[in-house]
This record gives sequence, structure tokens and C-alpha cells, in this order.
Amino acid sequence: MYAILDIETTGGQFNEEGITEIAIYKFDGHEIVDQFISLINPEIPIQPFVVKLTGINNEMLRGAPKFFEVAKRIIEMTNDCVLVAHNASFDYRILRTEFRRLGYDFNIKTLCTVELSQRLMPEQPSHSLGKLVRALGIPMADRHRASGDAMATVKLFKMLLDKDLEKTITKELIKFEVIKGVSPKLLDIIESLPSKTGIYYIHREDGNIIFIGQSKNIKKRVNQHFTGITTSSKKIQAEVFTVTFEETGSELIALLKESEEIKKNSPIYNRMARKNTLSWAIYADKDPNGYLNLKLQKADGRKKEITAFANQQEGKSALSRITSSYQLCPKLTGLSTSKTPCAQHENNQCDGACIGQITSEEYNSKVQVFIDKNLFDNKNMIIIDKGRKTGEHSAILIEKGICRGYAFYDLNYQIINPEILKNILVPIPNNRNTRGYIQAYLRKNRVLKIINF
Repeated sequence: MYAILDIETTGGQFNEEGITEIAIYKFDGHEIVDQFISLINPEIPIQPFVVKLTGINNEMLRGAPKFFEVAKRIIEMTNDCVLVAHNASFDYRILRTEFRRLGYDFNIKTLCTVELSQRLMPEQPSHSLGKLVRALGIPMADRHRASGDAMATVKLFKMLLDKDLEKTITKELIKFEVIKGVSPKLLDIIESLPSKTGIYYIHREDGNIIFIGQSKNIKKRVNQHFTGITTSSKKIQAEVFTVTFEETGSELIALLKESEEIKKNSPIYNRMARKNTLSWAIYADKDPNGYLNLKLQKADGRKKEITAFANQQEGKSALSRITSSYQLCPKLTGLSTSKTPCAQHENNQCDGACIGQITSEEYNSKVQVFIDKNLFDNKNMIIIDKGRKTGEHSAILIEKGICRGYAFYDLNYQIINPEILKNILVPIPNNRNTRGYIQAYLRKNRVLKIINF
């Protein structure tokens, strides 16, 4: 017997979504033998994009039953069944979370029609529900409503069962406990954490820190530790007593603090110290003809690096973008080893430095633009980004190429003067790691504002 399910939710942070609508069709492999369809009052607001997608709004749910009022019916509908859904891990996680809030451990076998269709219909270009039913000619009503999506899943599932003549693939894909259970102690810890950006510390009972991490969503990341199956995750689950945290709002501040805190505390389950992660860097050297060559090399503390990278591949990708953006010669940036003029010269994307068609002074001026933009030496700026709460921003002060520290300030007091900012700074050790992380972050992410002074 199968319980074919679809759930609509409020949207929002991981493990904090609420159910707004549920539809379950009990299916015996040939026909529907029972059904349950209901709106549900999640007791939290629906995200605007979900209202637009589903048409379900907060007003519609005011008089709807709350989850605890329909929980018994859901158990009756799914008892001794395999739960079938399109992207079953999502629906199963949502159900487990709701039952967990009631103190009930909901466990059931699951079967995902995404995985089943991928195995039985590999020729289909897309395995999303909407595109699959259109491609297969399955009629569908009320898209993005629980009853419409669940009914479409019933029809799709019946078609898939018919294709799986021996039912071997269907049986092979049935899973039990897609999401691992979490002990009550760990659940209590998870519930105490915010879904915010910051740094977290996992402690043993004696107070010692065994792991330090940072995340855009502290609750989600710690939940991953507590449900992980790696050796380190299992050790953390066995030894954790409590988790403390510090919200930063800014991902960059979280990254910088994590690096320094790992160095300071040396937690036993952090895989490696951050000091070893920026192992490649770009350097500039003049060749015998006086042209500035950019070189990607293993990091060397004795030389002045322009910018650093976590690995060689990341560095090569960045160097390729730099070569294109600044119209540099691939032979002089190490991307081409050809003895003939580079291909970019033939395509008019290189102005001929590789064969002396422009002077070293002309070429070096373009390289210098890149160096000046990226080298931290003598750079003065304030990096403005998100704060820990509404009405607050964060600021990181770089003065003469040295990272002085970070601060949080109220938006009612705009801080653009570095001398005022210095009065409220929390110091950050200025070292190669700090500079490297700031450069890498600014390469890949947008911040609210950068004030140069």
C-alpha cells in the first residue's frame, strides 16, 4: 500500500517551515482507496513568494486546523504504507519536523518519484513534476496546490509502476528513514540556535571546545553535524554537551573570526587550521624584456603576493578572468606556453605584447591597474556590510594595507570617518590569512558598500 503525498509550506529557514496544505491519497497500486486533503494553519506567516506561487495566503489559513489537530489522521493514512512523493526527502523532512515538535518520532519507508522516473525514463530531459506530466500527457489541475500535485504524482506513479514490470527497481529505491533520527539532547541544542549568520563553538561537558565553524545559517549547519554520518560527525554527536554561538551578520566577519578562533583554540575535530588553505598566489615579475609577467605559484612568504587562492585550480580560473578583463597577454600571464603569438592576438584580444608590438611601458601600465586594485599595500578602505539585526551595519577598517578590526554600528549614526570607527573597533590580527580572506571574499561576493579614503 502506498500513501502518495504532497505538502505546501510557508517557505523560510531550513527546519523552520510550517505546513500550509497537505494532500494524501492512499493507493493500492491500482486505484485510490482513501484520501485526506486539508489546509493547515502553520501559526507563522507565509513568505510572499509562496503566496504568489500557490495562491494560499495567511487569511485563508486563519480558520484552518493546526497540525496537532490533523496529526492522528495523517498517521492513520500513512500507517503500514510506503510514503511516495516527488522529491520525497523534502516532504518527509517537513512531516518529521512537525511530528517532532509534538514529541512524536515519525518513521516510515519512502519512495521518491524523481529517482524512480530517472531510472525508468532516463530519456526525459527534465524530471520536475510539471515538465514530466506535460511530456507524458498526464492531465494536471491546481499546479502548486497539494491536491493537484499529489493527484499528478498518483498518475505518474501508476505509469512508472506499469513500466517496472518486475517491480525490482521500485523495491530497490524504497528507503527507510531518509533523514536520520536525532536524539532529544541534540534536538534541544538545535532548537536553541538561531538561523542567522555567525560563528559557533561545539563544547564537551568539561567545557573544552571540540569544533568551531561559521555559517550563514548556524542552526542548519549544526543540524548537519548532528545528522552527519562521517567519522568526525559521529564523534561530535557522541561528545557534544552544548553549542555556543556569536552572531556576526556579515559572512566576512564570521570567516575572519572562525580562522582566528581555530588558531587560538585548536579544536580536535576541525580538519585543518585555516593557515594552510591559501596555498597559491599571484606574483608579478619583470621578464628580460622589461614586461611585467603575472605568475601563479605556490605561496612563498618571502615574496610580495598580489592575491592568494585556496588551490591551484581556483588561481588558474581567476588568472584567466584577469587576463581577459585587463586585456593582458596569456603568454605573459602563464596561461599559454606557445612559442608563436598567442591565439588571443590573432583574435585581436591581445595587443601584441608577446611579440613586442606594444612597449613594455604600455603593457605594464595595464598590469599595474590590476596590481593597484588588488594589492593591499597602502590601501585605505572601510568595508560596509550587513549587521546582526535590522537597523545595524558592520564595518571592517583597512588602513595602509593593515586590517585594524571590525565594528557594528547603528544606522542612525553613519560612520564614514575612520578616526570615529577606531573608537569602537574589535581588533583582528593582521596577517596573510586575514588579507587573503578579505581579498577572496571581495572577489566572489558583493558587500553593501566600500568607502575608500
